[in-house]
Amino acid sequence: MKKTIQKLTVYATLVFGIYHVEAQQTTVIEDFKPSSKNQPQQDYPMVNSQGYARFKIVSPAADSVRVSLGLGGKGGTKLAKAEDGTWMGTTEGPMDEGFHYYNVKIDGGKFSDPGAMNYYGSTRWESGIEIPAHDQDFYALKNVPHGHVQQVLFPSPSTGTSRRAFVYTPPGYTKNTDKKYSVLYLQHGWGEDETAWMNQGHANLIMDNLIAEGKIEPFIIVNTYGMTNEIKWGGMKDFRIEPFQTVLVDELIPYVDANFRTLATKDKRAMAGLSMGGMETKTITLNKPNVFSYYGLLSGGIYLPEEIKDKSQVKMIFLSSGSKEKPERILDAASKLKEAGFKVTTYVSDNTGHEFQTWRRSLKELAPLLFK
Repeated sequence: MKKTIQKLTVYATLVFGIYHVEAQQTTVIEDFKPSSKNQPQQDYPMVNSQGYARFKIVSPAADSVRVSLGLGGKGGTKLAKAEDGTWMGTTEGPMDEGFHYYNVKIDGGKFSDPGAMNYYGSTRWESGIEIPAHDQDFYALKNVPHGHVQQVLFPSPSTGTSRRAFVYTPPGYTKNTDKKYSVLYLQHGWGEDETAWMNQGHANLIMDNLIAEGKIEPFIIVNTYGMTNEIKWGGMKDFRIEPFQTVLVDELIPYVDANFRTLATKDKRAMAGLSMGGMETKTITLNKPNVFSYYGLLSGGIYLPEEIKDKSQVKMIFLSSGSKEKPERILDAASKLKEAGFKVTTYVSDNTGHEFQTWRRSLKELAPLLFK
């Protein structure tokens, strides 16, 4: 069955990403396949080659079912009830390539889609869907040597508990026991936690593939919870960096240096973050210039030359955003930083907004620039 729909050009910024509809007559191609983020043996949700998403929810007693993904009015994609009690619907237009969070609203209640795997985002476990990207090869699971991602629990006297971090060690770490490694401390965004970069972002696979291609010198990545979710959306001005700064600088970094084979100097240490994690990166790198030499803000703001007191402390600054996030701001900031004598690299992800495809691509561009 083919479906023809009239569409207008609309850009809608959602918590879950950017939804794009173009002004043209579009025939939806019926080549839908299960999303790669589905639960085992579940056919729905599905995606097609154009980027449309299709959903099927079993809820015979429901009066209304919507999926938050896509436009479909303010409530997302509205599903229609079939005679067998299932609800089905297709987004009104194609989604941006890459990963998106979503949830299902049944008679006003918010639920996860039982057909999809869950990912921590928006301060809760949300369903996830993957729109296949034209450049997905750089984070694909390939037959190359793989690193290890391990969970560690490190003592945090400042918070009176043990806290969790995930540590990626590159291929060969367990065999080359004399080799020491540089470290990137990589932060998630608001609403997410320390699982985001490895699960939604595929940071480990990006690293494995770059290493296998000889494009980067292997290094360690550390992800920990940025203590961001105590602040409700819209209240970012009330966020205080000091508690997390203490956890990161005074507790986690010493733990990593003591328990992993690191090059424990500022010249071999980087910090980067997406969105609110970028805000944390900026604040901590400015507050603690003797800790990190490489800075990365991924859809996470900018540096101004006058904010950095000692230029000699900074090896490199990386600024990135999606093309739908008004990238002129980072390009202008980079120009000013370069005029002031800083080494700066910018990256703009084509046809993406404030979403993980932007940040996956950003990590791919950032990693080869580190620790030169």
